[in-house]
Amino acid sequence: MIKRLAKSIREYKKASVLTLLFMVGEAIVESFIPFITADLVNTIRDNAGRADTYLVGEVTKTGALLVLMAVLSLICGGSAAVLSSKAASGFGKNLRKDMFHKIQTYNFQNIDKFSSASLVTRITTDVTFVQMSYMMIIRTAVRSPLMILFSVIMSCAMGGKLAISFVFVIPFLAGGLFAVSRFAMPAFHKVFKKYDKLNESIEENVRGARVVKGFSREEYEKEKFDKAAVEIRKDFTTADRIVALNNPIMNICMNFIMIFVLSAGSLYAVRDASIDVGQISAMITYGVQVLMSLMMLSMIYVMITISAESAKRICEVLEEEPVMSSPENAITEVADGSIIFDNVSFKYNESAHRPTLENINLRIDSGMTVGILGGTGAGKTSLVQLIPRLYDVSSGSVTVGGKNVKEYDIETLRQSVAMVLQKNLLFSGTIKENLLWGDKNATDEDIIEACKLACAHDFVQSFPDGYDTFIEQGGTNVSGGQKQRLCIARALLKKPKILILDDSTSAVDTKTDSLIREGFRKFIPATTKIIIAQRVASVQDADMIIVMDNGIIIATGTHDELLGSCDIYKEIYEQQVHGGENDGE
Repeated sequence: MIKRLAKSIREYKKASVLTLLFMVGEAIVESFIPFITADLVNTIRDNAGRADTYLVGEVTKTGALLVLMAVLSLICGGSAAVLSSKAASGFGKNLRKDMFHKIQTYNFQNIDKFSSASLVTRITTDVTFVQMSYMMIIRTAVRSPLMILFSVIMSCAMGGKLAISFVFVIPFLAGGLFAVSRFAMPAFHKVFKKYDKLNESIEENVRGARVVKGFSREEYEKEKFDKAAVEIRKDFTTADRIVALNNPIMNICMNFIMIFVLSAGSLYAVRDASIDVGQISAMITYGVQVLMSLMMLSMIYVMITISAESAKRICEVLEEEPVMSSPENAITEVADGSIIFDNVSFKYNESAHRPTLENINLRIDSGMTVGILGGTGAGKTSLVQLIPRLYDVSSGSVTVGGKNVKEYDIETLRQSVAMVLQKNLLFSGTIKENLLWGDKNATDEDIIEACKLACAHDFVQSFPDGYDTFIEQGGTNVSGGQKQRLCIARALLKKPKILILDDSTSAVDTKTDSLIREGFRKFIPATTKIIIAQRVASVQDADMIIVMDNGIIIATGTHDELLGSCDIYKEIYEQQVHGGENDGE
């Protein structure tokens, strides 16, 4: 895990190493200050009866040395603070970048493994915790052990017998910290799981704001959010109570050091003068340094305990490998839009009780217009998602342009297939910026042509800013039909060999729907067009209509053929065409 996270340091290694060096310098300087101070105390004591000028000179000389060392300590500490902040912030930036880029390589199966709310938590909150820990590690985690080491060495050199106190304090403190961590870690593990649920609740509420208000469910959503927030508070409170034990343990150690040094030091000084006042003063200072360093280590330990779970969750994202990838010597050109399904079966996961698609055999020639009808859950969307290899078949094969889709470079294949999904999504930005997703090099003429084909040009021109009209997040400032037509235009700009419309004209009127299909026939005759629809009128003039039910193909044929051979198709057609007449009888 550490090795994997360390890869994200990259260009900030220099700042990290310099931070470590400055921390070493600060620790060395800090450890000598009590020694010099003790020498100054002894000098004042030994020369109390001598001329003032001599004593003043000694004090001035030693004081100047102390000031110099304090300035050096300040320079080292300040430089380390600046560099560690730069290194930690850069590390966090790289970590977020690596995670985001990794997520972009995920296939749908990978994304299904993580909820979107969980991914957001990992790339924000979890990275923040790890970033904070990293800054503490390259600063305090280096300085504190060095301070303890140097202080203990200097204490042994100056205080002798008094340094034995550290033999009892350090193991006691280490054992206490280990016990705290052991009980705190499971509590923090529970907290992050509930963070995901809380973020998921927020995400659902924001995305479904209109539905929430339409059904007056604000109070229910508030209660659901409050419940999740209270559960997080309870778990955090439990974890913080455990972690809070660090302070009493530190206070016990601090008081023990102070009492031992003062009492034992005074006793030695009075009895045999083996320890002088300067040594006692230095021992107290070194004792405080040791305990303060131990306290800082305990804070780091707590922070690492918290961030360890975050680091684990981050590594899960970084180490997740895409389920599918381009093969070696992948094909980089799709010959045409022909499609063949050869005995295809498909499951979204191996634990599914039954296949989503079963024994699919289908041949679609390049340039054909194909309609797909079927009820909810019939497998229509699952079928078309296999064409651009958004999912891989469980058995059988899918061929595009005469080649198995698994032989293609994935990017090449998907560039040749344009999908307009059921949930039309527009991004924040202008209409033009959204359309350029189809082809970033498209000219204004290309954009206008695609929009005319999708029957979008007229309503875009009706906006005051035309194609520079700003689209709000999620396309909330355009209607459902307008959004669908813009998404169709965006797909057309790809100039795909295969165009898939997954119920993408459901929000447009039948006249506009007819005009769009008429435009397809005239202007993109060589493109294979697959139209999933609920209205028979949307596919009635297709070269082939596929009727699906429960993941299997019930019938295929033209409109006239299916009216005579498929009862399900005939029933759907009569309900839609003559339903109103029957209701009026």
